[in-house]
Amino acid sequence: MEYHSSPDKITRDYFDSLLLETRYLDSDLPNTTVKLFGETFSTPIMTAALSHLHNSANNGMVVYAEGAQKSNTLHWVGMGEDKELEEIIATGAKTIKIIKPHANNAEVFRKIRHAVDAGCIAVGMDIDHAFNANGGYDNVFGLEMRPKSTEEIKDFVEAAGVPFIVKGVLSTSDAEKCAKAGCKGIVISHHHGMMAYSVAPLMVIGDIVKAVGNDLDIFVDCGIESGMDAYKCLALGAKAVSVGRHLMPLLKQGSDAVSARINEMTSELATVMARTGVKDLQSMDPTVIHRRNF
Repeated sequence: MEYHSSPDKITRDYFDSLLLETRYLDSDLPNTTVKLFGETFSTPIMTAALSHLHNSANNGMVVYAEGAQKSNTLHWVGMGEDKELEEIIATGAKTIKIIKPHANNAEVFRKIRHAVDAGCIAVGMDIDHAFNANGGYDNVFGLEMRPKSTEEIKDFVEAAGVPFIVKGVLSTSDAEKCAKAGCKGIVISHHHGMMAYSVAPLMVIGDIVKAVGNDLDIFVDCGIESGMDAYKCLALGAKAVSVGRHLMPLLKQGSDAVSARINEMTSELATVMARTGVKDLQSMDPTVIHRRNF
């Protein structure tokens, strides 16, 4: 079936429907530093948990990590071989490893152990790769996937011994189950439109923040292309945001180009913070945002 309104377009349209008021009086230059999982970073604009970037650039996954390290931001990594993860960690980038929901839980536990031993500061699972587009279970590069229960997530949390994050949350229901399982964070994401007509992450973030905001760090990814986009996520309750596809075309230019764009987006974010009276990330105020209805 052909769908005429993809989640990516829905997400972009929703971003663009959010307008900001200005608050100049008593404002000053803002501070964009953020503390995540015991580490301090220069920006809340992180990389996203991408995979297989060798198709975008030679040694693309390592180039991507080097860009994050040069910008002193948190780096996320998706699917890949053990050796590749070790090379990523060797760049010095503080890294979170996101693991697919393998049908064989023994492989999940093995990957958790390897990621922690390699030096990842947190691990997690990409829950939305459980099903394929044909009414069956997903198979990713020949690897069988299965949906996970709240109890299984709890087992992964206990096995990790470091913060565990679930990626692919798009409802208060899943968010509450993640909190119940002992997760430290969630990534609100529709995985680049994996299901047609998925809600935009910012359409549900308010309800999720109300439900679990005191129990979980909330991150957002999908469609973030500017410091303005990042600001809107942060103002509505995100702790930090992930940028992936927007950075991919820069990989062929090298890690300096990736870092430069992250830094530029951070400057864009700081500009909006200054113009809305926000001195630091702890001072974000959702009342600055208005939804366009014309």
